[in-house]
Amino acid sequence: MTNENKQFYKNLISISLPIALQSLMLALVAACDALMLGRVAQEQMTAVSLATQIQFVQNMFLSAATAAGAILGAQYWGKGAKKTLEDIFNLMLVFCGAVSLLFFLGCELCPEILMKIFAEDPGLIRVGSSYLRIAGWSYLITGVSQCYLTIMKVTENVKAGAAISSGAVVINIALNAVFIFGLLGFPAMEARGAALATTLSRVMELLLCLVLSSKEGYIRPALSRMFKVSKELVSDFFRQCLPLMGGGLCWGVGFTSYTAIMGHMGVDAAAANSVAAVVRDLVCCMCNGIGSAAGIIVGTELGAGRLEQGKKYGIRLKNISYVLGIISTAIVLAVTPIVVNGVILTDAARSYLTWMMVIMSFYMIGRCVNTVTINGVLDGGGDTIFDLYSLIVCMWMVAIPLALCGAFVFHWSPLAVYACTCLDEVGKIPWVMYRVRKYKWVKDLTR
Repeated sequence: MTNENKQFYKNLISISLPIALQSLMLALVAACDALMLGRVAQEQMTAVSLATQIQFVQNMFLSAATAAGAILGAQYWGKGAKKTLEDIFNLMLVFCGAVSLLFFLGCELCPEILMKIFAEDPGLIRVGSSYLRIAGWSYLITGVSQCYLTIMKVTENVKAGAAISSGAVVINIALNAVFIFGLLGFPAMEARGAALATTLSRVMELLLCLVLSSKEGYIRPALSRMFKVSKELVSDFFRQCLPLMGGGLCWGVGFTSYTAIMGHMGVDAAAANSVAAVVRDLVCCMCNGIGSAAGIIVGTELGAGRLEQGKKYGIRLKNISYVLGIISTAIVLAVTPIVVNGVILTDAARSYLTWMMVIMSFYMIGRCVNTVTINGVLDGGGDTIFDLYSLIVCMWMVAIPLALCGAFVFHWSPLAVYACTCLDEVGKIPWVMYRVRKYKWVKDLTR
């Protein structure tokens, strides 16, 4: 292996592993919520799983802004423009703060209306609403902390950001056990306990971000010019952000639609889908890490003017994504017996879950390839519009109509409907490969 290849893989591992760990720790919160609440009652677990779809939609807005900041930030970091990075930080904070405030108000003022989007059962709506009233405070904080973690990721402080997120998750899991089951003299709060644990851990995460960013070597927001960012940079930011937001909303609302469709197919189908979603998020952590690393590596090379090197790295990362997809498929199949027997479910829900895991194992190949290639390689070069196109066609014109018709018109089994919700990622692969070979993403975005 040449020195250049060794350096590439060293960079890939050093960036992707902390991000993958961060993603894993966040997914573990959902897993622990499901496992702990699953030991209390199926209704509690299912209601919280449905309620957290609100945060999932919020994250689509936040992810668009932080991804736009990461794309521009990686290229300006490669160019060495610190002041511009501070302005990008300001733009992210303003946008994410406004979004977080809106979702907080929704959770506090009308949680029942939000829950009715995902469930018809009065018990699920009642439990989910009580969760949202407390968890809404964490949604207010999340937007700010995600901006700090994004800047750390693109400025070679990725390990510090991962450590903060991981620490917050450990606190969250510990508090989950205390408040859900009523340990250490606290009352057993069940779903509301999970919400309280999430909120307190988010407060700790933000405090850690503020303390660490005050040290030398970290980029901080320039508060004195918070609303004085140049028009050119604002334009560049939204040129990346808006397609990402469109793609994120298409994907996020689409995924939420999948959950809502399964939620209307009965409590057993909704419970099985909730557990399958937790497994999916856990297994996807490595591809999320490599996808983020791909965007940073490609973006840094392109921003530094090394276009051919960025192109070469992008192709190599695309090939790596296939290997990752096959490994992820094997992992899902291997853990299926453990997962199926690890939570308290009815016999019908357990049967649904077994076959959902098998279906999901094939879905994982498409998910890994598309995450690394679209959200990493293509986005790293500023080709953010493609994701929106592919989602409109594959998700909104194929997968969602099929799932809706299967559930409410043809009355297919929940497994057939679930299979429809997995079609979009696999169907995108040929189109994605064609887009990569056009090399429209090989460009320098800096001024």
